[in-house]
Amino acid sequence: MSIVNIISAIGNNNSIYPLIVRDCGIEVPAKIAMTYNQNKEDKRIAWLGARERFIDEYAVSAVWLGGIPLIDKIGNKLIKKVKNLGLNSDVNLKLINEEEKYNKNIKAGKKNPELVQGFEYNIRKFADKPEAREAIQDMLNVKNNKKLFERLMNTKFITSIVVPIALMGFVIPKLVFASTAKKMEKYRQENPQAQMNVAFGTKDFEQFIRGREKMTSFQGALTSILTNFTTVQKMATTDGGYAVGRIVTARKKNEAIDLGFKFAGMMFLNFVAPHWIDKALNKITDVKLDPKIFVNKQFLASIKYNHLVLPKTDSAKDLIDFVDNNPKALFTKLAGMYNKLNLLENGIRDPRAYVDIKELSKFKNNIERFAKQAIESGSVKKFAQKSLKLRSMTILANIGLSSFLLAYCLPKAQFIFREWFSGSKLEPGLVENNKKV
Repeated sequence: MSIVNIISAIGNNNSIYPLIVRDCGIEVPAKIAMTYNQNKEDKRIAWLGARERFIDEYAVSAVWLGGIPLIDKIGNKLIKKVKNLGLNSDVNLKLINEEEKYNKNIKAGKKNPELVQGFEYNIRKFADKPEAREAIQDMLNVKNNKKLFERLMNTKFITSIVVPIALMGFVIPKLVFASTAKKMEKYRQENPQAQMNVAFGTKDFEQFIRGREKMTSFQGALTSILTNFTTVQKMATTDGGYAVGRIVTARKKNEAIDLGFKFAGMMFLNFVAPHWIDKALNKITDVKLDPKIFVNKQFLASIKYNHLVLPKTDSAKDLIDFVDNNPKALFTKLAGMYNKLNLLENGIRDPRAYVDIKELSKFKNNIERFAKQAIESGSVKKFAQKSLKLRSMTILANIGLSSFLLAYCLPKAQFIFREWFSGSKLEPGLVENNKKV
């Protein structure tokens, strides 16, 4: 894998790669070291705190980064096998919602933009295209079993959220606490004269199970939105549930408050701040495309020799019509390559997939802007090389800054906050009434 591909991967804030780099490679090791250092006035607490942090953070990371994709993959396979109905989770329920919303507005006499994608609309539009036969059949299978398909997608969504939350927020902390309790008991036996004031009680896990049983199924537009969450969106949702679970299972009030502060900061710095930082850096450099596109010889040649053909405007109709009528066009291929479109193996747009018009429009405008600037610069190649350097710098700066905020600034702020509200620098879960273990 080339350095450009690596930078491209970690620069995509809608993928898990920057999360892996920040979480496993930078944040966790730094937090372990800082946890030990924060509690170093008591070596036993420092060691126990660092040990808990190591086991906890990496166990959670394994579930967080790998659990959701794995559950999704298993769920997709199981859905295909249900009653041999040929149901395929690639069919996006947003298409149904899009069409229903359009029809509702028409009936109400509201002015509405022309419908360019929808469930029935896509079936009709691609029905005569042999290349899309399998995809259309998937849509017909869903149409004939819509309620069942919605229930299955709801179940997959709930499972992909609930199982990781249960593991990260309830099971893992109980196991970690139990392990620490064993270490403490061993210490008590070896040092009977030592004063131990640790309370490891947690709220009953059955409370979570009862809450889960009260969940209701999602309907209509909400179903289409939730069941088609991306992996990163599911991770953000799971993080929220994980935070609640950790606060609920905290060993004492001070630990719950300490965890609440930490998780609020973590969620902001993982899922919000990187997008803000990226946007700010892109405004400074005025380079917004993926680094890989700057070394794409076909793309650069099409600009140099004025062969690049783009949609006339960034309207929904012009964008969709262009990619449907020009499946072999470079713009269509690039849109598929950078996940602005879902394309079938033969290159045509997947009628089962929903197109985010806003993202496709931004992509088109960014390409158009780059092409114009490259021509005006006098050398497309040199301009592309300069843009590659600038974009790589902004991506690495984003990773560096967001990692610094997560791995250093947040723990420091947490320690300051902890000492302020509890009166102690030590781990609140390992001391009782501000006394040492």
